[in-house]
Amino acid sequence: MRAYFEGGLDQEPQPVRLYYLGPYFRYDRPQAGRFRELHQFGIEVIGESSPLLDIEAIILGWSWFEALEVRGVSLQVNSIGDEVCRPAYRDLLRDYYRPHLSELSEEARVRFEKNPLRLFDSKDPRDEGLKRNAPHIVDHLCQPCAEAFEQVKAGLTAEEIPFTLNAELVRGLDYYTRTVFEYQHESLGGAQNSLGGGGRYDGLAAALGFRPTPGTGFAMGMDRTAIVLEQSAPQTLPGPDVYAVAVDSRDELYVFHLAAILRERGLRVVVDPGAARLDAKLRKAARRGARVALLVGPEEREKGEAVVRDMRLKTQVSVAEREVLPTVTQALSAG
Repeated sequence: MRAYFEGGLDQEPQPVRLYYLGPYFRYDRPQAGRFRELHQFGIEVIGESSPLLDIEAIILGWSWFEALEVRGVSLQVNSIGDEVCRPAYRDLLRDYYRPHLSELSEEARVRFEKNPLRLFDSKDPRDEGLKRNAPHIVDHLCQPCAEAFEQVKAGLTAEEIPFTLNAELVRGLDYYTRTVFEYQHESLGGAQNSLGGGGRYDGLAAALGFRPTPGTGFAMGMDRTAIVLEQSAPQTLPGPDVYAVAVDSRDELYVFHLAAILRERGLRVVVDPGAARLDAKLRKAARRGARVALLVGPEEREKGEAVVRDMRLKTQVSVAEREVLPTVTQALSAG
């Protein structure tokens, strides 16, 4: 948000869409899935209050997990209102908890005084019973907040994004308003089951001393996502499209030249320049899962040719350099 104002982005056409990526550090004691040094990326949309941008952010995060083929992710959404409806709800929540302060954990008693909404973040067993029966802010929203949340839910439903209304989801920062959301995975367990999350933070700019400016976005935990990927079934990486073989050391530069031509067209090419028998190199090509082998020996190099071998059909043909690309492409499409 500081970069948005200090960099003059508030003068650009609104909203401004930004992203960040990098390492971060936390003071807390390290735990499983909660490291002292962590890595995350995030996206932010600043300068517009439309709930459609909340929907856009949520779907973008969901699509990221789908692209990684991460299974078992659940999307939790809630609305925590704004400074119109939230003060009355805070009073309601304090009235509910006040007779039971002696039953709460020490941390929960601190939260009762500082920000009672954070009582829903407690994972202490002593707090669970009271938390389950506490009034939820989603049932006490003002009309604009309620309408905005209905639009978010309708948008996710229309785009067939599965979600769960989690009335206890509040997120940890006081400047969040209205929509909040988390992507959770049960395999992480306990308090560290969040892979990422975010929400609308219309109160952040004013908290930093700037003019009130709406914003929404999320942050994704890359370390925890990597843990989930490691726990899932091993993913088979695709083999190379082409395994390029130099029969003799004098053929290596020509093989690299041909490989470069194929790579320019987006093909995955592995070059094997080492000294070994041709049959041994072809066995390596098969183990790597290559669909085509490109073979160059002294005779091919002298003629400006190459042998294109279909690894599935066990057939091969010698072609001039200008025919290497179309011949390889044809062999790949036939496979």
